[in-house]
Amino acid sequence: MSFFTLPLQLLPSISSNTKTHLSLSCTHSHYNNNHNTYSGLKLERGNKLLKDLSTWGIGGPCNYFVQVFNQTQLLSALRYCHDHSIRYIIVGRGSNCLFDDLGFHGCVILNRMEFLERIEDGIYRVGSGFLFNQLGFLCCNEGFTGLEFAGGIPGTVGGATYMNAGANGQETGNAIRSVDVVTSKGTLMTLDRTDLDFGYRLSSFQDMKELAAIVAVTFQLQRSGSARQRQREYLERRRKSQPLAERSAGSVFRNPIGLEAAAAELIEKAGLKGLKVGGAMVSNVHANFFINTGESTSRDMLELINVVKDKVNQKFGAKLKEEVLYFHP
Repeated sequence: MSFFTLPLQLLPSISSNTKTHLSLSCTHSHYNNNHNTYSGLKLERGNKLLKDLSTWGIGGPCNYFVQVFNQTQLLSALRYCHDHSIRYIIVGRGSNCLFDDLGFHGCVILNRMEFLERIEDGIYRVGSGFLFNQLGFLCCNEGFTGLEFAGGIPGTVGGATYMNAGANGQETGNAIRSVDVVTSKGTLMTLDRTDLDFGYRLSSFQDMKELAAIVAVTFQLQRSGSARQRQREYLERRRKSQPLAERSAGSVFRNPIGLEAAAAELIEKAGLKGLKVGGAMVSNVHANFFINTGESTSRDMLELINVVKDKVNQKFGAKLKEEVLYFHP
């Protein structure tokens, strides 16, 4: 399988004087040098099932689980993982994730940084854990265009930025002014839009080996009297064309570059709508949505993905690339 996975590296030594180079502008570093202080983190051990953190409803237990509600807690969680030699991953809504039945042998940090600041007219600085669809509704209701499509994206601001989520001709990257991140060395950085590259479901963050997490995103939007109407039209179109009542992770595959046909069209023309492997099934409503019919395991979903890729490649010579992120135990 050719799934993209987030970096799972251990943290190296961390200090408030750390300087890193990502060919971008480093601004400041705020790590607590007291190695025995973790800002009152409430760490759960072995009890959290990852299926509860995924819209697919799939995944076993993780060794450690902690929620972070602000930047200080995030840095403390990273410090804890470093001090105790624990692998970690950071997740948001889990709307684009496939967790393994065996769970994750490390720490899962749930991003609950959900603040929103109005900097000035049309400029919002938003915590990476803020729900992206709520941001889309809020901006349109306040009369700004650029994030109408976000009303139909059930993820977080951080996830949408990392994957450059988009629909209806709009993309997250086009509305971004700057992004605040923390590196695996504990360095806080502000990256301007001119420092970042975005493409179809691609962003510079996917290639940043030292990236630990996106902390906040600043969006710059334009006034529009028709934003709310456009958003209503987008949502109605989505309601009619996607299995919103089912447990899915949204689009499983990216649309192939250089082909006129979208991934869903190729899957449908290959006769794969309704194809089942165990509890995993290709949706009969939208062929690029794979649903958990109730008891799907990660093995079921992985096999279904593999079968669809092989059959589409055999029939059309097209190699589909996954959009969902698979997390190895």
